[in-house]
Amino acid sequence: MEVFLNRLQKAHNLCPGCPSPKVINRFFDDLLGILFPEHSSEALKDKGSLELKFSELKLQLQKILTMNVALHNGNGEDLANQFFEKLEEEVYNKLHEDLDAMYKGDPAAKSKTEVIRCYPGFYAISAYRVAHLLHRLGISLIPRMITEYAHSKTGVDIHPGAMIGRFFCIDHATGIVIGETTLVGDRVKIYQGVTLGALSVNKEDADKKRHPTIEDDVVLYAGATILGGDTVIGKGSVVGGNVWLTKSIPAKSKIYYQTKMLDGASNLTDFYVLKSEA
Repeated sequence: MEVFLNRLQKAHNLCPGCPSPKVINRFFDDLLGILFPEHSSEALKDKGSLELKFSELKLQLQKILTMNVALHNGNGEDLANQFFEKLEEEVYNKLHEDLDAMYKGDPAAKSKTEVIRCYPGFYAISAYRVAHLLHRLGISLIPRMITEYAHSKTGVDIHPGAMIGRFFCIDHATGIVIGETTLVGDRVKIYQGVTLGALSVNKEDADKKRHPTIEDDVVLYAGATILGGDTVIGKGSVVGGNVWLTKSIPAKSKIYYQTKMLDGASNLTDFYVLKSEA
C-alpha cells in the first residue's frame, strides 16, 4: 500500500496545472447565457447588470488564463481581452447566421427561440464557435474541454481546430463527429450520425491534414461517413444517407447508397450511384 500511495503522490505532484472542468463548464454556460438570454437563468434587462456580468466573465477568463500559464504562450490578461474584443464578430454574429440556417432549414422549427432553447445542434455549434476562437488565440486544452462538455450533453463531437464556415446547420444532431483538420464551407447542412473523419490514426500523422474538405452548399444526410485529408466534397453536392466515401466527388454531385433485395442464389451486391450535374 505504501508503494501505491507513493505512486499516487508522484502523479499528483507531476500533474500539470489546469482549470477544473466545472470551472470551464460554468464559464461557457454563463457566457452563452449572456449571448442568448434563452440560456440564462435570468434576463439582464438593464445595461448596468449586463455590463457587470460581462466584466465578471472577462475577469474570470483572465484569472483562468493567468493561473494556467502552461496552456498558452501569451499574457493571460491580454488573451482574455482579445477574446472578448473578437466575441461579437467571431462568435455572436456567426451564431446568429447559424441560427438563421437552422431555423430556415427545419420545417418543424416554429421559432428561433425554439431552436436556441431546444436544439442540441445549436448548443453544439455555440460551444464550437467559442472554443474555436480560444483555439485561434493559441490557448490549449480549454477549447477541448468546452467542446467535450457540449459533446457530453448533445452527442455532437466537433474538434475546436476544425474550420467551419458561415450559416452552418446541424439538423437533429447526435452522433456527429467533425475532426480537427476538417474544412467546412458556407451554407453546409449535416444530419445526425455524420462522420467527417480520418483514414489514418497513426500518431506520426498528427500534424497532417487528416480530415475531409466540405465545400459550400453541401448537404450530408444521416449516417454519411467521409474520410481522409485528400477527400473533397464538391460545391453544391448532396451525399445520401449511410454513404461511405474516401474519394473526392465533383461539384453538384449526388451520391447515394442503393440497396437491393437479393436472394441467396444471386451474385449481385449492393452498390453506390453517383450522378454529377456539373
